[in-house]
Order: sequence, then C-alpha cells, then structure tokens
Amino acid sequence: MFDNTGERMKEQEPQEEISLRRVAIASMSGTVLEWYDFFLYGFAAVLVFGDLFFPTFSPLAGTLASLGTFVVGFVARPIGGVVFGHFGDRIGRKSMLILTIGIMGGGSFAIGLLPTYEHIGVVAPILLVVLRFFQGIGLGGEWGGAVLMTVEYAAPSRRGFWGSIVQLGAPAGQALAVLILFGGSFVLSDQAFLSWGWRIPFLLSAALLVLGLYIRLKIVETPAFRKIKEQNAQVRLPIVEVLRNHRTAVLTTILVYLGGITVPFYITWIFLVSYATETLQVDRTAVLLGVVLANVILVPATLAGGYLSDRVGRRPVCMWALLLVALLAFPVFWIANLSEVGWVWLAMLLFGFPTWFIWGALPAFFSELFPTQIRYSGMSVGAQTGTIIGSLTPFFAAAVVPVMGTWPVSLVAIAVGVGPALVMYFSRETLGSDLGHDSAPTRRLSSSHAEPLMNET
Repeated sequence: MFDNTGERMKEQEPQEEISLRRVAIASMSGTVLEWYDFFLYGFAAVLVFGDLFFPTFSPLAGTLASLGTFVVGFVARPIGGVVFGHFGDRIGRKSMLILTIGIMGGGSFAIGLLPTYEHIGVVAPILLVVLRFFQGIGLGGEWGGAVLMTVEYAAPSRRGFWGSIVQLGAPAGQALAVLILFGGSFVLSDQAFLSWGWRIPFLLSAALLVLGLYIRLKIVETPAFRKIKEQNAQVRLPIVEVLRNHRTAVLTTILVYLGGITVPFYITWIFLVSYATETLQVDRTAVLLGVVLANVILVPATLAGGYLSDRVGRRPVCMWALLLVALLAFPVFWIANLSEVGWVWLAMLLFGFPTWFIWGALPAFFSELFPTQIRYSGMSVGAQTGTIIGSLTPFFAAAVVPVMGTWPVSLVAIAVGVGPALVMYFSRETLGSDLGHDSAPTRRLSSSHAEPLMNET
C-alpha cells in the first residue's frame, strides 16, 4: 500500500521539478554572468574607456565622461526593474531570467566588437551609451528574479542562507572580470591592452551566456508564483499596486540598498581602483589582483550575513553592516593613502566586508517585505532605484577628490550608513514571514536530498 502510494506520487511529479540546491546553483550561475558583465564595464570605464572613446578630452575629463556612461546603466536599471518586474509578476520568474541574461550577455559581447573613437568618431561613444543602457535594463530585471527563484522555494528558517548562495554570483562575477582584466594587463603591453586586449573579457561573455542559459532552462517556476497563477490571482498592474499600497517597503528597500550596497561598493571597487592607480600611482596590475583576492576572501562574509539573518533576524544584520560602513568611512582612505599595495588591499578588504555581509541578508529581507503578487516588481524597483544615487558616487568622487581630497567621499559614506541604519531600527522584523508557498511543496520537489527543502504552510 505504501509503495503503491509512493509510486503514484512519483508519477504525479512534473519531470522538470528539481531540488532547491539545483535552483540556487542555476540562479547563481546566471547571476555570475550578469555581474561579470556589469562590473567589467565599470573597471573598463576607469581604466581604458576614457582613452578609447573620449580621446579629445583631458585625462580627468575623459575619466569623468567614461564614468558618465557608467551612470547611464544605473539610470536604466529601475526601468528594467519595472518592465521585468511587471512580467515577472504576471507571467513568471523563470521566463524573465532567460530574457535578462540574454540582454546582458549580448550587450557585453557587442561592446567587445565596438569600434572606438579613432575608427568611427563620435558614433563610438554614442553606441557605447546605448549598449550600456541595455545592460542596465537587463541587470535591473535580473537580480530580483534570480533571488526569488531561490528564496520562494526555501523554508522560512533557511531563506537567508539560500538567498546568500545566489548572492555569491556578485563577488564571483566581479572576481572573474577583474581576474581576466588582470591577466590581460599582466601578459600584454599597455599598448596591446589598449589596442585590443581590453576586448577579450567582453567577448568571453558569449561563453558564459551559453552556460548560463543551459543551466537556467532546466529550472522550473517557484511554488509561490505557481500558486497565485493557479488561482488566477495576479495583479493587473503590479507597479501601481506597489506605489499605491507599499510605499514604506519600497522606501526601506531603496535606502538599505543605497547605504549597504551601492555607495560603499562603488567607493571600494570602482573609485578606489581609479584613485589608487591614478592618484596614488600604485601599480595597476597589483591593484586589480587585490580586487580579486579581496573578493575571494570575502565570500564567507556573504554566507555569514545570510546565515546570521536566519538566526538573529534581518534587522540586526542590516543595522550592523550599515553602521560599519559609517565607522570605516574615514579609516579606509587613511589606510589607502599610505600608497603601498598592501595597504590598498587592506582598505578594499575592510570596506568591502560590510557590503558583502549585508548582501547575503538582503534577498530574504526584501522578499519578505512584499506579497507574492507584486514581489518581483517591489523589490526590483526599490533596489534598482537605490542604485541611481549610488551610481553617482564614483563620478562625484572623481570630481571632488582632486580639489578637496577624500573627506567629502567619507562624509557621503557616513550619511548613507547612519540614515538607513536608523530606518532599520524602526522597521519591523520580517524573519519567518509567509511568502505564500503552496500547501505541499516538499512533496513535489526532488527527494534526492535528505534535508527538507521547504516547510509546509
């Protein structure tokens, strides 16, 4: 009797159902490509794009202009959040992830083929801006869907941990981008690197795109979304519902993402790279190597952030990280200004820690702020809007540091650390919130792992 029941249950299982572990790996694998592409552009903007696409400008103006194209991607990200969030809440998470990874990978590959100012004049920077805009749209829709594919599968007591697994795609993508740039910078002469070597990392996006698509095509829709789709409970205009009835959740998402992620991230990994190589005259190759090493070392910080958020709550983890950003705002530049490679590496490591720590807790926290029908739209629009101001950080820093030094940048970091920390202090704890799972998700998932994949609700 028992065996026959088990056989009937197996026959009812959709063949494409897979375990949470495989869902997390699939989400992370595509996220590696997304962040690889986006970070690669940022590093190229401060290292080579000024010379290649804005050669008629002074060195400082060329750097500012190339960083300006970098900002375009951030302006596009909320648009991507609205568009893909809408269809992700209406049609499903999986299909949007396929589209976003294609946009990002295709855009980066096209940048690798793009003629420079020397060949086609002013058309070159215009095309660069257009491609950057599409990159931003892709990433704006990617992140929310990627984390939801995993978090909406996970048990309430493990959402933080499983969400942090997906987040490893960010440091992995950044480390991979810098490692390839580092290799090219190390092997090639400066002339060869500026001539054609910079294209190689962008062209390699094609290989990562194929791999990411292959893995993502094998995953299935989340239980939470399948439930509302079966009930025909989707919202007609998710973004309208978000802005009408969930403004506090959106504002919280914006501020926490701004203070915990975008501002400290771009101070550490974009501006500091430019500052160390151009102002402090630290060897470029050594600085890039430091970025790779720091990101590898900080991987446990992301996992720790997610794990601890399951134990002590989302609020304390986010508050600790945000306050640490404020506390380190001045010391990070005091250390970097010692102008030695080791000190620059230490500065990156210290200021990178709170960013990657809070990064691990955000998927679960943001997901728990919104109901299933508008979750993709709410967390995408909130997080991506938070990037607009944050994306101005390297531009602002590059403009003010030559005139005033680094203290204005430190003050910005303190402001975006303390302000959102206060917001978190007065926010409700979301740990254990119901994400609208269907009634028996564990039974319909693969039983190849002994650990339950989801609690019944």
